Amino acid sequence: MRRPLPLPSLVTLALLAACAPRATQPPVSAAAPGSYDVVIENGRIVDGTGAAWFYGDVGVVGDRIARIAPVGTLHGASARRRIDARGLVVAPGFIDIQSGSYGNFIGNGDGRSVGKITQGITTEIMGEGGTPAPLNPATRQAGNFALGSRGADSTSVFAGAHGFGAWLDAMERHGSSPNVGSFVGASTVRVYAKGEAQGTPTPAELDTMRVVTRRAMEDGAFGIGSALIYPPGNYATTGELIEMAKAMAPYGGIYITHMRSEGDQLLEAMDEAIRIGRDGGVPVEIYHLKAAGKRNWGKAAQAIAKIDSARRAGLDVQADMYAYTAGGTGLSACTPPWASENGKLLENLQNPTTRARIKAEMLSDQTAWENLCLLATPDNVLLLGLRQPQDMPFMGKRLGEVARALGKDWPDAVMDLLIAERQRIGTVYFLMSEENVRLQLQQPWMKFGTDAAGQDPDSSKGTLTHPRAYGNFPKIMGQYVRDEHVIPLEDAVRKATSAVATRLSLEQRGIVREGFYADLVVFDPARIAEHATYENPHQLSTGVPWVLVNGVPVVADGRATGAKPGRVLRGRGWREGH
Repeated sequence: MRRPLPLPSLVTLALLAACAPRATQPPVSAAAPGSYDVVIENGRIVDGTGAAWFYGDVGVVGDRIARIAPVGTLHGASARRRIDARGLVVAPGFIDIQSGSYGNFIGNGDGRSVGKITQGITTEIMGEGGTPAPLNPATRQAGNFALGSRGADSTSVFAGAHGFGAWLDAMERHGSSPNVGSFVGASTVRVYAKGEAQGTPTPAELDTMRVVTRRAMEDGAFGIGSALIYPPGNYATTGELIEMAKAMAPYGGIYITHMRSEGDQLLEAMDEAIRIGRDGGVPVEIYHLKAAGKRNWGKAAQAIAKIDSARRAGLDVQADMYAYTAGGTGLSACTPPWASENGKLLENLQNPTTRARIKAEMLSDQTAWENLCLLATPDNVLLLGLRQPQDMPFMGKRLGEVARALGKDWPDAVMDLLIAERQRIGTVYFLMSEENVRLQLQQPWMKFGTDAAGQDPDSSKGTLTHPRAYGNFPKIMGQYVRDEHVIPLEDAVRKATSAVATRLSLEQRGIVREGFYADLVVFDPARIAEHATYENPHQLSTGVPWVLVNGVPVVADGRATGAKPGRVLRGRGWREGH
């Protein structure tokens, strides 16, 4: 029997190692082969995966990240544009999972979305409740008032079997600075099939809803987006939403929802959302998770526990949020949903008998609908979107103050303003607690969205908006990451980028990785900050000197360039040339 060879001694191994040729690191000045359109050098790369930051250079060719290399490696490479990111963070462009920029990307919109791109946002995803498409006589009649001012211009015709796809195509032709995509609005699907009537859909109407949903998924929708506190979305039954979810399930769709309640029935509304996902066989994403109204602030921890419990049970439930203690919607949300049936809100407000019934419900502390004015209290309701000359003095004032100035009860002030303005009247409601904002930011399944349209200070004179339109992402990176250390930088970037890209199956986006699309933001972690306030919202954030979309700078040296390299992004069910 052959004896085993003796193991070499430690001395022998040391000698062998000493004699072996040593591997050497390339000098930092070594040039990379080839040339680049853009080189970002000396940056602190936060790649979007949640991994620890590292120093490096990034080379971009065309619309792709071609090279990620140690600092200095690309210093000698040929580049058409060179960005020195010394002291700055290089990260994937932020993805706004809840955008309302409908009017920016069709019709007379300029497509730049300046307030968004200067936050570092490179992709905007729309679709809460109502969308400009698909269009038919019922959705056209409902118009922007019922569907939440979705910005479809009257000259656009997004009708036919694939009207949703026609809308996406129109945005692509129009051009945009950020990438854009959308869910299909559940309210739009319902109105398409049933008009603005309440009640359970008939079998024929339900079949229409299924067909419209399937076609929108084939056109590139990411799923169904519901808004269940506003009419006509409020009229939807749980059963019809389950059937719509079943119709989109084979296309990889997601059910994303502004739930039926975020206040007194928050936990019950979460149960409904989870049931729709479970019975419909689709993932569930909860829009702007919150516990609204001081009496409900204690429910935030229960809401988080409910999501954690669902996930432990194997249900894919996640959420997103904006980092503010106030929400924003229309003043018409202070009226009971039944009053808007068949588009007759203004008519009902002017009928003395119906008006008295509406007022009684607005003053009731026990309603089956989300009574936002009472949840916030009138002195915490800020009026923004007034247009008529006689109402302009009230813009930026609290509802309680306006009612006292007019010598009216606050419900009468609300109803009279709606009649005079003949529109939903953009309004801010102070409803949430700062402690809960911090708690939610820390959850591993959380993502971020603005819940706002892209604004431009140069063209928004004389109007007000929620400051999240200008500041949501810088507020998170500045206040909650840098100043208050609520979450680490790497986690905040992950939740703003790859977490959304993964959720929506956005291929080769959301991570700084070779071969991926060059959607990139370069920001100063010491200076990134929001400046928009509720009283003076039209102020751009600072500390974001560079933003690239598909390799093209849309922000350079802190200023919008006007470039429109954005693309329309479509969901997994998209069938080109269907």
